[in-house]
Amino acid sequence: MEVMKPITIMGANASGKTGLALEIAKKTGGEIISADSKQIFTKLEAGTAKPAGEWRKTEDGSRLYFVEGIPYHFLDFIDPLVRYDVGTYVRDVKRTMNEIRARGHVPVIAGGTGMYIQSFWNGIDELPPANAEIRAELNLIASEKGRAALHAALEAIDPETAEKIPVNNVQRVIRAIEISRLTGRPASKVWSGRFFNSLPVSEGKFIFLRWSKECLQERVKERTLDHFDAWEKEIRVLLDEGYPQDCPGLRSLGYPEMIDYIHGVRSRHETVQMIVNVSLAYAKRQNTWFNRYHNIKKYEFSKKTDYNVSALAEEIINS
Repeated sequence: MEVMKPITIMGANASGKTGLALEIAKKTGGEIISADSKQIFTKLEAGTAKPAGEWRKTEDGSRLYFVEGIPYHFLDFIDPLVRYDVGTYVRDVKRTMNEIRARGHVPVIAGGTGMYIQSFWNGIDELPPANAEIRAELNLIASEKGRAALHAALEAIDPETAEKIPVNNVQRVIRAIEISRLTGRPASKVWSGRFFNSLPVSEGKFIFLRWSKECLQERVKERTLDHFDAWEKEIRVLLDEGYPQDCPGLRSLGYPEMIDYIHGVRSRHETVQMIVNVSLAYAKRQNTWFNRYHNIKKYEFSKKTDYNVSALAEEIINS
């Protein structure tokens, strides 16, 4: 029997993607592929809302992460010191998806990193590889002069790209400057810009979960408060272990704000509110990204009771 087409679930942070993916995987005998650029890191649990699971040895001697008995790929496998780029992600996911389908299982992709989803399904631009010397120089600017100074450097050479990348997204700012230097052209002219039109619905099912602003704010705040103490402990352990606060993992969403809290820069209340604000700003960008795919199935929720995970999973499977 032919294996069901892959199912991709996308949406903003705290929109219920993981719960829905698990429900679909349980009902179909599926395996999940994470499309979350934060949950790839080891030792980052509370701050990334990584689903609790365990590593198990498989029959071939390899190790696989399981959540509620479901194989969950691309979680908890990269050290916070390591940068994992989108090109590597696409290559690795292609191999993993082929393996899942060879086992007769349904691949369920779930996550909110739009670039991961876009690049896997629609291809990736041919860009120059990372340059350690340029990155070291730019990271030094960010640490000594601040993120705003680094962003200003991008704006000077590529105002179009600078307008699209927030000041706090240091990693993307650095990459844009790096591309410009290595190619001699602004990153805005190198990137194809083909991203925001459609996804190949002939190859899979594509689901976009979107909550009203008020509901999403409530969900984000609830998650932040629930995880706050564990998050603080997690970061203190990492800093005590010698991880630099500007390493790739600790630049993930909300971590700089929590580090400031640990250093006494802000109160707990102020930190919670700041994390909620940056999370909602990020969610707005995620929703804008996914909303541009005009040919995918969109589910909108204006209240908690609208989200019935079991019924939704059944509808998606049978659609």
